[in-house]
Amino acid sequence: MKEITEARLEKEFKRMEEAFSKVKVKETKLKEKAIECLEMAKRYHEDAKHFRKKGDYASAFGALNYAFGWLDAGAVLGVFEVDSSSGLFVVD
Repeated sequence: MKEITEARLEKEFKRMEEAFSKVKVKETKLKEKAIECLEMAKRYHEDAKHFRKKGDYASAFGALNYAFGWLDAGAVLGVFEVDSSSGLFVVD
């Protein structure tokens, strides 16, 4: 694929929203760092919305991938509890 279509971008936004619904910050000594990771993911998600609105699908797609990376990293580090049956995260 050489371009990011509206349909592909919409699919990624839905995937991101599903991932957010599966993430819960664990009560650990790293809770503050986990909250920071979650907030970074939310900020990149908001950036993606901004880029999509401007018609910059490539930047929106990139921002979504960064957002998902923050969630996935938190899951791998064990600071997030995730639905391991979702197939969304590396730990699944």
